[in-house]
Amino acid sequence: MTILAATTALAAENFDGPSAGNFGKPTSVEASTVIGGAPTEANNINRSKDSAVIPPPFGSPSSNVPGTGELLTPDIAGISLNPGGYTVAGGNEYVFADNSGLTLPPPSVEVSASQSVYTNKFTLPDGLYNADGSIGALSIPKLGVTAKVFEEESLENLKKGVGHFKSTSCWDGNVGFAAHNRGLADYFGQIQTLKTGDKIVYTTKLGTRTYEVFFVGQIKETDFSRLGRTEDNIVTLTTCVRDVPELRWCVQARLVS
Repeated sequence: MTILAATTALAAENFDGPSAGNFGKPTSVEASTVIGGAPTEANNINRSKDSAVIPPPFGSPSSNVPGTGELLTPDIAGISLNPGGYTVAGGNEYVFADNSGLTLPPPSVEVSASQSVYTNKFTLPDGLYNADGSIGALSIPKLGVTAKVFEEESLENLKKGVGHFKSTSCWDGNVGFAAHNRGLADYFGQIQTLKTGDKIVYTTKLGTRTYEVFFVGQIKETDFSRLGRTEDNIVTLTTCVRDVPELRWCVQARLVS
């Protein structure tokens, strides 16, 4: 036992770890050799995962956005990440991915030449739920409407307030809502009377945002194009057109504050 203890201690004392600066050394940076021809630029792109990313805080606006977080070893990663996501003039948030061929943002944001931009935003409801099951509240001051927002546009949720289209974002990007236009829960009964510039206010645990109306019109029941993901932060409200089952009223508003 004495010999074993002495041997273990001796081994620990003589152990040499890697020198500073060698941790997280990147790989796949050597030039590729193409049989039958010279290496091309595409063959020399570093496709390795050089650095782990510590994700943004749970429930933050960028927690579900790819390409955000804090780099564990930024000195060898080849890209600078912003924990809150990339923000450039006009408030557009950019997320980066390799080799898509799109235009890079302004020089103030450091990225490698092999990286490019995706701009559609999407936020999941994780961390937004309140004790009553709602994920937020929607207010339309001109109509005197204030209602709780519940995840999914089910009939049960529409009896309690406004339903959030599960296929749309909950905060950043295009947030879609549905509500009744008649009965006790007719929260969207008069949205067709809204005009350009009228305000819509949306509140969640992430904060409060005010939007200005820029579109009011009728769309087909089967038209979901206005619920697609967007670069701009907008809200989209839909409800039935009375006695015209094949149509829907649609109101869209863009973030102003």
